[in-house]
Amino acid sequence: MKRFPVAAGNWKMNTTVEEAAALAKELRDRLDRLDGVEKIVCPPFVSLVPVKGIITGSSIKLGAQNMYFQEKGAFTGEVSPTMLAGLCQYVILGHSERRQYFHEEDRLVNRKLKAALKAGLAPILCVGEKLEDREGGRTEEVITRQISEGLADIPNPGDLVIAYEPIWAIGTGRAATASQANETIGLIRRVVGGQCGGAVAEGVRLLYGGSVTAANILEFVSQSEIDGSLVGGASLKAGDFTSIAEQTARAK
Repeated sequence: MKRFPVAAGNWKMNTTVEEAAALAKELRDRLDRLDGVEKIVCPPFVSLVPVKGIITGSSIKLGAQNMYFQEKGAFTGEVSPTMLAGLCQYVILGHSERRQYFHEEDRLVNRKLKAALKAGLAPILCVGEKLEDREGGRTEEVITRQISEGLADIPNPGDLVIAYEPIWAIGTGRAATASQANETIGLIRRVVGGQCGGAVAEGVRLLYGGSVTAANILEFVSQSEIDGSLVGGASLKAGDFTSIAEQTARAK
């Protein structure tokens, strides 16, 4: 099964509304006619509506950076799946920064995944181990737990995308080697297969994230198990993100 590659940009807590709009316009001009790769941008919540207005009619897809699992209620500061449905196609869930700074555990991520799928959103599930886990030989244990618990009671995850982001490589400039990333992403595909079946595992798109740049992206997307990338800092520079998308399309 040929999986359509992905270049997804997570803008994190960066850009004002005006800056997000300017970046979206530049990306639209650069990326709209690029075929062979799915382009996704994930701006902050406050910029979702203006960015949607800019990229509507283009080939660029829109994603949110997070959501809560309840549809509505007294949850000050949260954004629900029903608020995002019809606005976004994708939503990032379980990012390591959410796990680390906001203490989100696998059980909560699982509830969010179920809510996203119910609302018709395609989740981008993030998993990854800490440096001490990698050095202690616990990568397989941690990744297997995050996938198994994250996908618990979800036999059909729809258009799920999974991003492997080793925590020790996020924003540090220290990327995993291509072979390390490919090996762990191969593990993810096997765990998904054991939980959801071989057909789901072959179809799910698996991305690498963690200090991805225009200079190193080709090393990753040339690997057999890696279907694209979830990009942080480099996605804030239109030229860099365009190069990442172009190289991904050519490699795949």
